[in-house]
Amino acid sequence: MTVEKMILAVITTSPHKVAGGVTFICENDEEMQRVAANLEAILDGIAHALSDDLLIIVKH
Repeated sequence: MTVEKMILAVITTSPHKVAGGVTFICENDEEMQRVAANLEAILDGIAHALSDDLLIIVKH
């Protein structure tokens, strides 16, 4: 089975904006960017910024 076209993870510094799913809560923007870069490689996905404090990792 191949996973396609779905959100794999959410990374944020504002946990009140997220409900459910695989969520990584970071202390600051630097940590958020580092976690996103690692998850892109691990999950073979692409990070997209939805706002300054919210990123998603998606599989196209």
